[in-house]
Amino acid sequence: MNKRKLGRREALAQTGLLAGATMAFEQFAVSNASAQAVGAKNESAFLFCLNTATIRGHKLGIVKEVEIASEAGYSGIEPWVDSVQEYVKGGGTPKDLRKRIVDAGLTVEGAIGFSDWIVDDDARRAKGLERAKQEMDLMAQIGARRFAAPPAGATDLPKLDLLKVVERYRALLEAGDQIGIVPELELWGFSKNLNHLGECVFVAMETGHPKACVLADVFHLHKGGSNFRGMRLLGPEAIPVLHMNDFPINPPAEKIDDSFRIYPGDGSAPLLEILTALRKTGGQKVLSLELFNRTYWTQKALDVAKTGLAKMKAVALKVI
Repeated sequence: MNKRKLGRREALAQTGLLAGATMAFEQFAVSNASAQAVGAKNESAFLFCLNTATIRGHKLGIVKEVEIASEAGYSGIEPWVDSVQEYVKGGGTPKDLRKRIVDAGLTVEGAIGFSDWIVDDDARRAKGLERAKQEMDLMAQIGARRFAAPPAGATDLPKLDLLKVVERYRALLEAGDQIGIVPELELWGFSKNLNHLGECVFVAMETGHPKACVLADVFHLHKGGSNFRGMRLLGPEAIPVLHMNDFPINPPAEKIDDSFRIYPGDGSAPLLEILTALRKTGGQKVLSLELFNRTYWTQKALDVAKTGLAKMKAVALKVI
């Protein structure tokens, strides 16, 4: 072997290369560790939930919906009231359903109902409030933490007096206190009432109730023309749940409807910006996949649930 003594310049050059390689490796390791840390932090910042509307068209029933949510890897579920009512009519009990949900490793992060609690007509509103109480009680029995309160029955004109809506939402919140569940004021972008984030926040804020909150939705923020950047003014308890979805660039907002909802990340919604703004408000957020896409209803329900979860996580883990 030819052993040659290194010259001073060669030695320095090789030392420099070695130092550069070492520095590059260290930078890669730091960058990789940082990415992993961000990913882990985001995993804890968001809880992933399945709104059963996503597989509603499969007509599986609540028991099978629970099984699919669990098998797909979700932490929570957001059932519709009518599916639980059908289960009870068929001989099931809320207690048994609650046990199934717990055994499946799920939490009931919310529930979806459509009572007329908000309307101007006194008799109709009283009937709607009573219906809401009954539905909240049923959903509380299966362990639901929250209950959606959209402007059902008031989606057309005339515009409601927001201060009167404040009183009505306060009454719903107080009913929820007695039952043990939190009504969430839900934004509906297609409605003439409560179609903007600012309107919903105003109503929730002015109730003065400690549990008042808003249920937002990516599709509805777009449909109603809300500027999500206003979230920066909010605190951690303002929007505990966000319905996750996406939408294509066409048709435009004024013509789009629920059937155009697609998997998160497959459309033109500024999801990364929305989630970043939401996360900066603080606290853990529930991201609940809510789709009404009839194309997905023709596919295997488990495949749809798994795909939706993977695509939600892919976006959420990019949030800085």
